Amino acid sequence: MRIVGIIQARMGSTRLPGKVLRELGGRSVLGWVIRAVREAEVLDDLVVATTTLAEDDAVVAECRRLGVACHRGPVDDVLTRFVQALAGRQGEAVMRFTADCPLLDPAVIREAALVFRAVPGLGYLSTSLARTLPRGADVEIVSGAALERADREAVAHHRTHVTSYVYTEPGDTRLLGLAYQPAADDLRVTLDTEDDWRLISRVVAELGDRCVPVGTLVSWLRARPEVCGLNAHVRQKALQDA
Repeated sequence: MRIVGIIQARMGSTRLPGKVLRELGGRSVLGWVIRAVREAEVLDDLVVATTTLAEDDAVVAECRRLGVACHRGPVDDVLTRFVQALAGRQGEAVMRFTADCPLLDPAVIREAALVFRAVPGLGYLSTSLARTLPRGADVEIVSGAALERADREAVAHHRTHVTSYVYTEPGDTRLLGLAYQPAADDLRVTLDTEDDWRLISRVVAELGDRCVPVGTLVSWLRARPEVCGLNAHVRQKALQDA
């Protein structure tokens, strides 16, 4: 089972434009995601899926600098962008990443891929079907067949969210959720607002330019409620609104 990692990245963001190329601890936010994926050493290929907009020339340039493949596709139809990025690559499944999650744990990436490969007939695996990890630490894998079905059938906001059609309208697709204890789903380490940036910058300033195990990250945050409070008020957009 060959799994291709696809990182969606674009400069446009309604709440925090340009966030994926902000400098964080000496590297871009996108660079943090790419490093975590590479350190997992479990995927067969990796590509960044960006848009055809001129503003995303900067994303292409960063991919070139970091030595990672890049595909350019539709702006809002991210599902089609993923299908295009997968086409021509040797892969039966996709591990999807977003470029605004710099604190990913390579061990979680590795575990998800190993489980997906070990369970025959899976169409979708995620740590967020019943979220126990902080938002921004989750991973998900979708089979090529399930992705193609979604591309044929999905409409509206499902085109933006890539996998949401797969897990909300699974049909015969087999789903599997991974859970981690103790639960930390109340924490937020994704980058969507300036307050998210304050928290993530504080983490990096204290823990350094490295991939931190999610258990270590959660323990560190739990011991510092004043840091957790920096973005505790931020609410994730609903699927229909994002």
